[in-house]
Amino acid sequence: MKPNLQIALDSQTLAEALETVREVGDVVDILEVGTVLCLQDGMEPVRALRALYPEKIILADTKCADAGSTVAKNCKDAGADWMTVICCATIPTMEAANKEIDQLQVELYGDWTFEQAKQWKEIGIEQVVYHQSRDALLSGETWGDKDLDKIRKLVKMGFKVSVTGGLDVNTIELFKGIDVYSFIAGRGIAKASNPKKAAQDFKDKIKEIF
Repeated sequence: MKPNLQIALDSQTLAEALETVREVGDVVDILEVGTVLCLQDGMEPVRALRALYPEKIILADTKCADAGSTVAKNCKDAGADWMTVICCATIPTMEAANKEIDQLQVELYGDWTFEQAKQWKEIGIEQVVYHQSRDALLSGETWGDKDLDKIRKLVKMGFKVSVTGGLDVNTIELFKGIDVYSFIAGRGIAKASNPKKAAQDFKDKIKEIF
């Protein structure tokens, strides 16, 4: 199966997010309400996207660290299919959230370990998101073998691994031969002069490489 293309709506306002979605909603596979937007407007963006795209997968990028059951239920009730938890959340928090939402993604930031990942797998979590964070990219870090090796190991463990962080069309080629589940692009699409063309270019490159 070819990797999905996910748009991260890292907008400051719902109006800005909707402007982007109007351009790319029919091209991308997954619509993500970014963390900042969740903090700014709560679950209203999720409700709006669900009304506009009843058949699309919608993700609430809450990066939940606690109150997993409550956060997940709120996301689900608003229309989200998936939500995220941060990798430092406790196993009970992850378990509680996983019971309330269709799919839970663990966001891999900082000093997570493969031993932790094994525990996530044991409680039924199927998805992880491998990051190059915005702050890391701004400090000069780039994608490299150390990242690709970790992604390969996560895939071998049985996870559906999505990747994100400063991706552009050319970056996709780095992942050739790796069973990536989704490529997540934010500014690379939303801030392009022609977001719809940018999204289609991503889709075309994914089709070419995979």
